[in-house]
Amino acid sequence: MKDTKLVANNKKARHDYFIDDTYEVGLVLTGTEIKSVRQGKVSIKESYARITGGEVFIYGMNISPYEQGNRFNVDPLRPRKLLMHRKEIDKLIGLTKEKGATLVPLKVYINRDGRAKMELAVARGKKLYDKRQAIAKRDADMKMRQAKRR
Repeated sequence: MKDTKLVANNKKARHDYFIDDTYEVGLVLTGTEIKSVRQGKVSIKESYARITGGEVFIYGMNISPYEQGNRFNVDPLRPRKLLMHRKEIDKLIGLTKEKGATLVPLKVYINRDGRAKMELAVARGKKLYDKRQAIAKRDADMKMRQAKRR
């Protein structure tokens, strides 16, 4: 993913979920929304995606209103449509029917063509003991790297 500008990153998603599969999806935005995205005024921390009526929508994604947008600004938390191929949507429908599977955004970025894209993941929630194991493994790896340096 060279030549891309990272706008928002959901670091907590990799901590809270096991990531099974990822997809690059497009976002349907209005004129003032894309200007806010280019300024980096996006938050995807509490957002999730849902399939309704054969289309994928993102909920809880906050795009702050564009300062010079005045009356053209829209609701910052409105549901936004995600652009995917029909085969991918059909595959997602099957994957999300499984118990515990959900659609979580990992990052929002601007690609080299100037289009806003999102990395969407099919994820399964981690239990508390899984999170503790991940933290312990990360700490052990860090101690190993420090020991190698010495």
